[in-house]
Amino acid sequence: MIINWLAFVQVFLAAFISAIVVVSFYALGLRLLVRAGRAPVVAPAEFTDAITVISEKEARRAEKAAAKAAKRSPLTVGQKRFALAGAYACFAVCAAAVLGGLLLIIFNH
Repeated sequence: MIINWLAFVQVFLAAFISAIVVVSFYALGLRLLVRAGRAPVVAPAEFTDAITVISEKEARRAEKAAAKAAKRSPLTVGQKRFALAGAYACFAVCAAAVLGGLLLIIFNH
C-alpha cells in the first residue's frame, strides 16, 4: 500500500483554507448584519434532555435589547444599507464556498 502524501497535503490545505474562509466570512456577515440593525433573534425551542431552553420572558428581553441597540446605532441609513449589502455578500461567499466544495466532490470524484 502506497500513500500519496502530496495528495493528502493538498486535501488538508484545501479543507483548512475553506474552513477558515467559511467561518471568517460567516462571522463577518453576522457582525455586519448586527451593525445594520438586523440582529438575528432566535425563538426558544422545546428540547428534551439536558439542553437549556430560554424562557419566553428571556426571549422578549433579548428582542427588546436588540431593538434598543438598533435604535442607538450611530450609522446613517446609507451606512446601514451598505452594511446589510456587505452582510449578504459575506453570506454569498460562504454559500459559494460550500457549493464549490460540493461540486468538487460530486463531479471530480
